[in-house]
Amino acid sequence: MLPAARRMRRSFDFERAVRGGARAGRSTVVVHLTREPERADGPLIGLVVSKAVGNAVHRNLVKRRLRGAAATPARDLPADALVVLRALPAAATADYGRLERDVDRGIHKALARATERR
Repeated sequence: MLPAARRMRRSFDFERAVRGGARAGRSTVVVHLTREPERADGPLIGLVVSKAVGNAVHRNLVKRRLRGAAATPARDLPADALVVLRALPAAATADYGRLERDVDRGIHKALARATERR
């Protein structure tokens, strides 16, 4: 599970990651990642699960699965990373294995793109 200290909570952080970061799309999730050298207190990961995904039960299930799927790749992230995982409607019907693969591949692809930009 993703530790509480690694969860993004401020809207300002979400905005910086989505607007200024590299993007990598998969079938169930879109990953936005930016690197900020001035902050090095560990990577932060935020989740965006809109009503397009489904009702509250489906959205909460997707959020729990995304938190679990993000825990492993979060260990490999640099300390200055801000990551936003935006769930697509297909995430509601995807099994956990597919969601985990999409998150892992999306994070690594976005990290490579963000590193190229530097």
